Amino acid sequence: MKWKKGLTGMLLAAFLCGAPGMGIATPAHASTGEYKFDFGGGTVETGYTGVSASLSYDSARGYGFRTPENMRNVSASGTGVASDAVRFLATGTKSENTFDVDLPPGLYEVSVTLGDTSRSSIAAEGVYQVINMTGNEAKDRFQIPVTDGQLNLLVTEGKEGAVFTLSALEIRQLSSNPVTNRTIYIGGDSTVCNYYPLDSSVQAGWGQLLPEFVNTNTFQIRNMASGGQIARGFHQDGQLEAIVQYIKPGDYFILQLGINDTNPKHNESEAEFKDWMRDMIRQVKAKGATVILSTPQGRATDFNANNVHNAENRWYRSAILALAQEEQTPLVDLNVLSSAYFTSIGKDATLALYMNGDTLHPNYEGARELARLVAQDLKRQGLSGF
Repeated sequence: MKWKKGLTGMLLAAFLCGAPGMGIATPAHASTGEYKFDFGGGTVETGYTGVSASLSYDSARGYGFRTPENMRNVSASGTGVASDAVRFLATGTKSENTFDVDLPPGLYEVSVTLGDTSRSSIAAEGVYQVINMTGNEAKDRFQIPVTDGQLNLLVTEGKEGAVFTLSALEIRQLSSNPVTNRTIYIGGDSTVCNYYPLDSSVQAGWGQLLPEFVNTNTFQIRNMASGGQIARGFHQDGQLEAIVQYIKPGDYFILQLGINDTNPKHNESEAEFKDWMRDMIRQVKAKGATVILSTPQGRATDFNANNVHNAENRWYRSAILALAQEEQTPLVDLNVLSSAYFTSIGKDATLALYMNGDTLHPNYEGARELARLVAQDLKRQGLSGF
């Protein structure tokens, strides 16, 4: 049953928070390897353990905030667990403003539900886990190995000035072996990244739809792409760091950048773009994983007078082709593959795969078609899992 504020609720809340003389609560379903937390100062949903912003970590309890003084209870516009949340006041993946949960060593699936926020990112163990969850009550999940007996998780800003909140957290043990399943990591920009809700967003990136074309019994997908990103930024802003921390032999890293890199405001020459990309390739290959380069698709309007779509001179494509050859990496020339597809379906059908009034960003169906082209080409090249 749900509990409401009042004497009964206050007594039960005191028990859940481990008040003196009231005993120490364990997280809901902890005995089965599942942990479910409902954050905020309001009603606690059935089956969840309530966590207020003021709850400090206690080793006897096994969970709580490391710096509760940097947390606030806030309301949220969703229902159930998403009707309230906690707001993190400190920012950055290295912040000590974490929610800590003691866990036996192993591999875990972590599911997060945000509160009201325009754009937030999830970090754990000092690195990004999910990039730029957009919109109120956004949901996502990820695998994480726990080796030191504790998960340290936080929500941080996805863009400067955005609030970052957390409504619910579910943790489920997958294995006692703290090694992630085989993983396809993806790096890229707004044409590649995730949009929320993941299964019904109007706009989408092809990385968001790639799971439809991958054997998910073999691979999990970790899309680390973000809107507006350039090679220097992906290298320096923490996305590459997260990938390098976890990637291993048998994993793939698909990297597609170049669209924003060509914008003069970023002051990144083609030679500099190539240098940043090369270093990322080499760091990942040093971990024993396979790097796959991809060229970006063109604009919806890149048709010539003969109704042939061609965008081969866009987005530092020549540098990507050269890198693939020089570093001996597989290449998906999505630029050419998508142009051939767009030519086959014609101008109107191509425009229908893009956002209204936008000739660069695919909509959900457009992202699905691009993901299909990527997966088909990787299968043609003999890479497993496609």
